Amino acid sequence: MEFSAKQIAGFIQGTIEGDENATVHTFAKIEEGVPGAISFLANPKYTNYIYETQSSIVLVSRDLQLEKAVNPTLIRVDNPYESVAKLLALYEMSKPKKKGIDPLAFVAPTATIGEDCYIAPFAYIGENVKIGKGTQIYPHTVVYDNASVGEDCLLYNNVSIYHDCKVGNRVILHSGCVIGADGFGFAPTENGYDKIPQIGIVTIEDDVEIGANSCVDRSTMGSTYVRKGVKLDNMVQIAHNVEVGANTVMSAQVGVAGSTKIGEWCMFGGQVGISGHATIANRTMAGAQSGIPNSIKKEGTTIQGSPSIDARNFWKSSAVFKNLPEMWADVNRMKREIEELKNLLNK
Repeated sequence: MEFSAKQIAGFIQGTIEGDENATVHTFAKIEEGVPGAISFLANPKYTNYIYETQSSIVLVSRDLQLEKAVNPTLIRVDNPYESVAKLLALYEMSKPKKKGIDPLAFVAPTATIGEDCYIAPFAYIGENVKIGKGTQIYPHTVVYDNASVGEDCLLYNNVSIYHDCKVGNRVILHSGCVIGADGFGFAPTENGYDKIPQIGIVTIEDDVEIGANSCVDRSTMGSTYVRKGVKLDNMVQIAHNVEVGANTVMSAQVGVAGSTKIGEWCMFGGQVGISGHATIANRTMAGAQSGIPNSIKKEGTTIQGSPSIDARNFWKSSAVFKNLPEMWADVNRMKREIEELKNLLNK
C-alpha cells in the first residue's frame, strides 16, 4: 500500500517541503533509507544522515535548520517521534486481521467467543471463558477456566492466563507472558515451608501492554491490579497484591515485591527493584538498577542508586566514588604527616 506525502502530511498535520506527490510504501531508519521509504529525524545526533539518506520522505521538526539542500521530500511536524508513532499505528491497523477458530484449537463448549475473533491452532480456551470481539489468540496460548479477555486484544504464542483472571480491552500480551501464577507465599515451619494458597486473581485494565516472559502474580486474596495504560517491558515481575498505577511504564527486569502500591505515571528504568509493602507516589522516576527499600511519598521524585537516593545526590556521589582510592591514599598520607607533626611538637 502506497501513501503520498500529501496524504501523510494531512494525517499528521505536517507541512510539506518538496514533492507532495512523492510516495512511500515502507519505513526505514534514516541511516538505512531506501527509495520508497519514509524515515524520521528526531535526535540531533543523526542530523548528518538527512543529507545522505535515500528515503523518499523524511519527517523533521518544524525548527530544524538545514545547512544545504536535501534530496527527500520533508514533512515538518511539531514532534517527529510522535508523528512516526501515529503512522506506524496506522500501518499496523491497515494490515488484514485473521479471523475464525482453527479446527486444531480447543475451545470448551461453555466458552463465549466474540465476533471476528481468531483462535490459532493449539490454543486452549477453558470452561466459562469469555473472549471479546476482535481478539486474536495465537498458538499454544492457554486461557484457563472462568478467565475473561476483552475486545481487540492480542495474545501472542505461549501466553498463559490462569483461572478467574480478568484482562481488559485492547491489551497486548507478548510471548511467554504469564498472568495469574501463584504469588510467592510460604509460611516457615519446623519442617520447611508450607504453601499459602493464593486464592485471589489478577485484573489487567484497558490498553495495557506486557512484554515477553513477564509475570503478574495472582493475589493471596482480592486482586493484583495493573491499571489502565500501563506498559511493562520484557522479563518484568509483578508480585502478589501489587497495584501498578495508570500509565506507569517499566523497563526490562524490573521487580516489584508483594503488596506494593505504585502510583500513576511512574517511570522505572531497567533492573529497578522495589521492596514489599511500599507506597510509591505518582510520577516517581527511578533510574536503572535503583533499589527502592521504602515508600516514596513526594510526587515527582527522581531517584537513583541502591539503596536509592535523590538522583542529583547520586550523580554527585558517583563522581566522588570514582576518586575514593586516591582520596583514601591522601587521607592516610595526611594522617601520617599529622602523627609526625605531633611527635615533633611533643619533643
